[in-house]
Amino acid sequence: MSHNLLAGKVGIISGALNSQSIAWKVAQKAHAEGARIVLTNAPLAMRMGEIKVLAAEIDAPIIPADATSMEELGTLFTEAQAHFGGKIDFVLHSIGMSANIRKGKSYGDLDYKFFQQTLDVSALSFHKMMAVAEKQDALNEWASIVGLSYIAAQRAFLDYTDMSQAKAMLESIARSYGQRLGTLKKVRVNTISQSPTKTTAGTGISGFNAFYEYADKMAPLGNASAEACADYCVSLFSDFTRFVTMQNLMHDGGFSSVGISEAIVDAITKASAEPAQ
Repeated sequence: MSHNLLAGKVGIISGALNSQSIAWKVAQKAHAEGARIVLTNAPLAMRMGEIKVLAAEIDAPIIPADATSMEELGTLFTEAQAHFGGKIDFVLHSIGMSANIRKGKSYGDLDYKFFQQTLDVSALSFHKMMAVAEKQDALNEWASIVGLSYIAAQRAFLDYTDMSQAKAMLESIARSYGQRLGTLKKVRVNTISQSPTKTTAGTGISGFNAFYEYADKMAPLGNASAEACADYCVSLFSDFTRFVTMQNLMHDGGFSSVGISEAIVDAITKASAEPAQ
């Protein structure tokens, strides 16, 4: 059901790889709420994914851009404004990659070139995106910029390795640039710390399924779905959240505030009572 929350608004959505992607769901929801959208992704990700299917569904152009390249980001924002015939109201940063995770590197045996790449792709690209938008004066007043994060920015999780540092940097950048853009042009910058979600990137992490089930049992409301995260993003793009900025917003069914749940206690008690095989 549409409420026309984004009627008349235009924005850029990055990171829609396939229908499992949160960015894909955000694009669909934003379109349903009346927004016009430009889709973007790195050329390699575009070849691997199905973004053209989404583009046809929501009648959105695709402007390829490597988010680590200031030049390509410059082209993205220039062409997006030309397409819209004006400035931009919202931007979604849904970009993350770790070659260390892909190659199964343990935290004590990280490849530091990969580590630097993780930071550049997953966090510094957020800063670069906003820096380009600022230099071009590409954002309308009260525009909203959202980056997708994860609670591993604050807590240690097995096998998330260097992405933990990338997410911590992402959230720090949101605060610092949120202060700057808010002062300059009343632009909002926030991050959403989402539940473990069964995306292509998420399920590529070792032990993901076990942690997904654990988080679901810990959270009073259960894990937040990709669709629910899309709804939350739309609310942050809308005028109803004009004075929310520089925040890392937990969207995890309450997981981040729970010490232990009854479901976990029951599961541990049951496992302890079972005779060893």
